[in-house]
Parts: sequence; structure tokens; C-alpha cells
Amino acid sequence: MKILFIEWDSFGKEDIKEAFYMEGHELILFPVSMEEDLDDAPELEGRLSAVLHQETPAIVFSINYFPAISNTCNREGIRYISWVYDAPYVRLYSQTVLNPCNCVYVFDRELCMEFRNAGVETVCYLPLAVNTERLDAMSIPADTPDFQYDVSFVGSFYVEKNDYYDQMVSVLPDFAKGYLDAIIAAQMKIQGYDFIEDVLGPVINDLYKAFPLDPDPRGMESREYLYAQYVVDRRITTLERIDLLNAVAKRHNIDVFTYIKDFTMPNMRNHGRVDYFNEMPLVFRQSRINLNISRRGIKSGIPLRAFDIMGSGGFLLSNFQADFLDFFVPGEDFMYYESKEDFLEKIDYFLFHEEERQVIAKNGHDKVAAKHTYRHRVREMLSAL
Repeated sequence: MKILFIEWDSFGKEDIKEAFYMEGHELILFPVSMEEDLDDAPELEGRLSAVLHQETPAIVFSINYFPAISNTCNREGIRYISWVYDAPYVRLYSQTVLNPCNCVYVFDRELCMEFRNAGVETVCYLPLAVNTERLDAMSIPADTPDFQYDVSFVGSFYVEKNDYYDQMVSVLPDFAKGYLDAIIAAQMKIQGYDFIEDVLGPVINDLYKAFPLDPDPRGMESREYLYAQYVVDRRITTLERIDLLNAVAKRHNIDVFTYIKDFTMPNMRNHGRVDYFNEMPLVFRQSRINLNISRRGIKSGIPLRAFDIMGSGGFLLSNFQADFLDFFVPGEDFMYYESKEDFLEKIDYFLFHEEERQVIAKNGHDKVAAKHTYRHRVREMLSAL
């Protein structure tokens, strides 16, 4: 099958391209930049239409969903398949999602059901994946030990300057500040269910006056969605990750790989940014325990980081996400924690139960390799056509 592949600097790009090739498909690459307007872009749509007429592919595919691509495909009468790995992803609420040409895959089953229950049949569920063949072929340098790190975390702390939450709170009325403090404290005690968007109503006008965020007039998102996902849940993720890692650092060595190199806490080594394609898999493999602390706002889905850890042969300790239970067995393929106390107890236990930990890591890897590679997902997407 000839496929027009929308190419941009996304995670997994090379792996999914290889999967299409390995499954016998021909790819026509159509580069786009995130600097372009991918929502309403007449020039881009014109370029794409010309390539579609010249190459006559059977489908158009992109990692993440782009309204301008959908509109072009809809006009040209060609199927558009997109697979969204970002969360939150506000373009999912574009009215163009309703275009009948679309098949928009999301990795979060609960989010998919929200769209389906609203009558949006173009949104479908598909978990994320890894390329285990590539990861298995990566070798650890001969002069390094099997495990260089006890406990590792790869990800962001969202502590960049000009944080939305800080800007907003600095001018909020006292009642709204107290209200946010209360719901944040409550949400941090709960794993597996995010209620922030549902409870912002009493202060939404105060939030808007302090820091205006307007829904796209071409979209279906609410103000509550924007403030929950891009402001409050982001802040909760920051607080939670710092709190949990600080608690670990009081008991064990912890290694962090994050964009902000000057982020520090006692007993923590910050290695800075790690290359996703070439370096991160080796970090996962050489860590006794790899942490997944999901970004708040992901409803039930398994984040890409969790698949990357298991696919690399690393031991995964994650917060609870309901979709795990559809594919993996806790205590057999991975471990999840239910509270801060449980989190610390499991780290204490598995740091000193080497054999049990390595059996779980191997089981997780083997299950991912058997059912959750990019080649599996390519077959699922195309067979659904």
C-alpha cells in the first residue's frame, strides 16, 4: 500500500516508518514543521493537494492529529489516519475531527469513550508501542556495569520560567486561591481518576480574569478543559513528581534525566536531557527501578514512557493507569503504586530483591515484544480500514 507519511520531529518517527516498510508498504514522505500553522493553512493544504494528485496514495498518516491535513484529505476524498501520543492535545477538540475521512487513534481508552459517548465515531482507541527489535540490538558498553542507577526518572518537572499557574495565582482572589489549593491537595491523594476539569466551575470566571485562556472558536473544548489540562493538572504533576522523588532521595540514590539541568535536590544526580532514540533505552536497561509518574490529565492510558521502559527490558514502577490492566499483569509484568507510602515501600523492596525484579522486567519486555510493537500497531490500524 502507498502511504503518504506526514513527517515531523516526533518521538517514534523512525520506528514507525520502519514498521510500515517492514510490513511491505511504500511511504511518500511529506515534511512539515511545528513552526507552520497546521490548523488553518491554505499554503500547506495546497502543497499537500498537489502531492496527493501526483502520488495518489491510498491513505495519509501522521503522528498526532492536524486539522489542516484532515481538511485537505476530506476535500480530496482520501482516508486520514492519525495516532496521537501527546496528552493533553487540544487539537482533538477541533471541529475537523468530525470529518468523515478521519480515523484518529488515541492511547487513552477513557478519553476515547468520552468522544464515542458524545457521538464522535472518528476517534478510536489504540495503545502506544515500541520497536523492541531495535532496542534489543542496542548493547551496553563492555566497560560499564549491568546497573549504573538504583532509581531513575526520565521526564519533565514543568518548572520552566513563565509558568502559567504562577502567573495566574499571583492575581487571583483569596477564595479562588484557597479553592485551588484544596482541589490540588485532594487530587494528589487519588491515583487513577482525574476530577479537576469537573470541579473548576465555581472559580472558572476568576481564573479567566486572572489569566485569560480562550477556546479556539473552531474547536469544541471548554474553558474548564484548558485550565484543567494546561494549568492546574500541569502544576499537580510538578508538585507530585518533586514530592515523590524527594521522598526517594531521602532513602536511596536517585538519578534524573530532565531538560532543566540546574534542577537539584539533595542526594539526586541530574544528568540533564537524554537522547530519546540512542541513550534513553540504555538508561532504562541500566536502572534497577524505572519510575513512571504520569502527567496528570491522562485519564486511563499507558504513557509512551512506560512502553519505552518495558520494551527496553527495564523494571517499571508506575502510578496506576487503568489501561495497564487490559494488557499487563501487576506483579508479573510491571508494578504500580497506589499511594506515596506504597510507592516508597515498593522501591525499598525491589531494590533488594534482585531476582524477582529481573523476572518481572523480562516478563514485561517479552509481553511488549509479543504484542505491542509498532509492527503490531501498523497491522491493527490498516486492518481496521
